[in-house]
Amino acid sequence: MNKQRSIRVLHIINGEFYSGAERVQDLLAQRLPDFDVEVGFVCIKEGIFPEKCQAHDIPMHVYPMRKKWDFRLLTRIKKLIKDEQYGLIHTHTARTALVGSAVSVLAGVPMVHHVHSPTARDTEDGLRNKLNTIVEKVSLFKSSHLITVSQSLSNYCADLGYSKDKVSVVRNGVSIQDLVSRSDKPNTPYVIGVVALFRPRKGLEILLQALSDLKKNNYEIQLRAVGAFETKEYEEGIKVMTQQLGVEENIEWLGFTDNVVHEFHKMDAFVLPSLYGEGLPMVVLEAMAVGIPVVATEVEGVPEVISDKEHGLLVKPGSADELSQALELLVSGEVNAELLRMNAHQRQKECFSDVSMAKGVAQVYRKVLSS
Repeated sequence: MNKQRSIRVLHIINGEFYSGAERVQDLLAQRLPDFDVEVGFVCIKEGIFPEKCQAHDIPMHVYPMRKKWDFRLLTRIKKLIKDEQYGLIHTHTARTALVGSAVSVLAGVPMVHHVHSPTARDTEDGLRNKLNTIVEKVSLFKSSHLITVSQSLSNYCADLGYSKDKVSVVRNGVSIQDLVSRSDKPNTPYVIGVVALFRPRKGLEILLQALSDLKKNNYEIQLRAVGAFETKEYEEGIKVMTQQLGVEENIEWLGFTDNVVHEFHKMDAFVLPSLYGEGLPMVVLEAMAVGIPVVATEVEGVPEVISDKEHGLLVKPGSADELSQALELLVSGEVNAELLRMNAHQRQKECFSDVSMAKGVAQVYRKVLSS
């Protein structure tokens, strides 16, 4: 059998954070070489991605975008593409799609865009969402192909008018891990974990209310909150809320980590209380990979991963009552947490690995380059 032709792809990313979408980009850079795809990065914002990226041998360029129409940035990326002979551009946000679409024309190379979450529901600012959606749609008008991380996002793209034959679903995936060992006796206190870039759409207020309800019902609970806050103002508001609810002593604020798996080993259960804006959350897959029972809200692609009471527990977004009741099922032992975590571990291994994700993305690349 003839070896497939190696291709070179330049990922244009924001680069200021290292959360769900950035972990997708990092894992792709690590796994795509197995499918004869060489990857390079251009970050158009200064931030932590170059430092935290685990794909250490991947070319990394930081070209900060100084203003909305930075023509010098476009010429720098065009020159990079020509000098390094990249045959494809891959973008991941509305901003990078704007840059990538212009560079695609200038450099004469096709562009693939990755839809990680619904831009129209990305923030609490309706006007900002609308403007970003318009920018994204205009930028993607001549893109060669869209990759969505879930079927729900594929449907979202169809509703926005994108042709179905121009969209491929490649579900997120994470590395396969060994099951975390578990004691037969429940820990006291029971440790619930949440991992996120904390911002309003992550539903942290709902989780705090659920934590307060559990405490009132005399359950010994500890929350390990892993992640940074998007803004100082939001952090201050959340800290005030913890005082008002009387749960400040039940929470450990651990800040950002690039070793999420290590944190999972300290949790009895993981909760994703998001209100909206989740394409297919990497952190849910990471919890499933190590066998941590998951309680998550039924938003976007989450129900495509978890079947309620089979791989985890699902609740309606925005309902502190439902969230506290679901957590109580785990804390009290009323549901079989061992069965949930075993089922979840097997499902992640079979359907949501980093290898299957990279394979799907590589297939899209070759489809685009062969058309």
